[in-house]
Amino acid sequence: MKQLKRSSSKRMITGVCGGIAEYFSIDPTIIRLIAVILALISTVWPVLIAYIIATFLMPTE
Repeated sequence: MKQLKRSSSKRMITGVCGGIAEYFSIDPTIIRLIAVILALISTVWPVLIAYIIATFLMPTE
């Protein structure tokens, strides 16, 4: 069974994007680009808050 966890090998800051990429079996760069685009569209705060919440809720590998 697949579990959503923060990545310890594909991390840049806390591993949230790397963990999401591993869960969906895609390149982490794609997830990071999507996060940046969403942040630019939504004035950064909603994406930043979601990232911080995910950092505390997602367990580490």
